[in-house]
Amino acid sequence: MNILICTIKSWNIAKANDFIKKYSSDHNVMLITEKDDLSETFLSKYAPDYIFFPHWSYIIPAEIHEKYNCVVFHMTDLPFGRGGSPLQNLISRGIYHTKISAIKVSNGLDTGSIYLKRDLDISFGSATDIFTRASDIIFNDMIPYIIENTPEPVPQEGEPTTFRRRTPSESELQSNFSLVKIYDYIRMLDGEGYPNAYLKFGNTKLVFRDARINEDNNVTATVEFIKNDED
Repeated sequence: MNILICTIKSWNIAKANDFIKKYSSDHNVMLITEKDDLSETFLSKYAPDYIFFPHWSYIIPAEIHEKYNCVVFHMTDLPFGRGGSPLQNLISRGIYHTKISAIKVSNGLDTGSIYLKRDLDISFGSATDIFTRASDIIFNDMIPYIIENTPEPVPQEGEPTTFRRRTPSESELQSNFSLVKIYDYIRMLDGEGYPNAYLKFGNTKLVFRDARINEDNNVTATVEFIKNDED
């Protein structure tokens, strides 16, 4: 079987390389990390049976997903939580247990039929920690299940709920936040490519990472003072 993995995040790239080593004797597996490498010219030669997209931030053209079995992984129990920033939208709403949905790419945003779902606990750890745990599930369970069982995707059922992609300005900590919410905001934004939680202080910005919370709900974190270029 010809398998193509497309991802841009470091944790998935590492897992993809491990996956390639593990399955190279049984399947032909290739990894793409650059948008321009996913071309119709390449695909027509490689002829993938599946193209997996764990954390791919680019639009997948119709001429690709209509011709090939394209599978994306979304961190909500679809059809709940279609749309952008799923991890941050879940945690900011106080939702700490979710699912990873493997779906067939369609023209709509996260509207495709579902191959399978797996549970994911997001009640602890930074965004990087959570994405790493999700990556373990995707590469060690979900992708192997799909290539070994070739399941038929099933249309989504239920009333859709759509998330809006969060903006960097929404990373600012607010004075009415509880200590638990401060902890959640710092950790949910503490990941590669995400705008960290911050506070404005005069002409500087305090940027927070590495949040910890104790049994009294007191929060510790590292802080970086940087120039506030917004003013």
